Amino acid sequence: MQKKPAANELQRLINATRNSLAGYRQVYRDEAAFRFQCVLLLCIVPLAAWLARSLTEAALLIAVWLLVLLAELGNSAIEAAIDRVSEARHPLSAKAKDAGSAMVMTAMIIAALVWLAVLLDRFV
Repeated sequence: MQKKPAANELQRLINATRNSLAGYRQVYRDEAAFRFQCVLLLCIVPLAAWLARSLTEAALLIAVWLLVLLAELGNSAIEAAIDRVSEARHPLSAKAKDAGSAMVMTAMIIAALVWLAVLLDRFV
């Protein structure tokens, strides 16, 4: 059964926010990797505040880790959709899941490069 469409833009925004928060809760509950990345984010925020020499630099250090969380959310969505269709092994399912994993790895590489650049600027 399909949900009734929102009566106005404010209601649509409220519904979208509710769905987004439900997505965060479900992924946090079901995915150990996402929980681990969230814990790392809690460590990164004060470290970024200490390390950064400007608000822009601090925002960049935090934002690149949020990019990792974004990739974890996307990977979880891909895995859930593939598992919903079938849990049987199939080359296309493996391709989709591997691509989702590569997305997370790419985001982590970007984050590491940004952190490395800031560390080098600060201490070298």
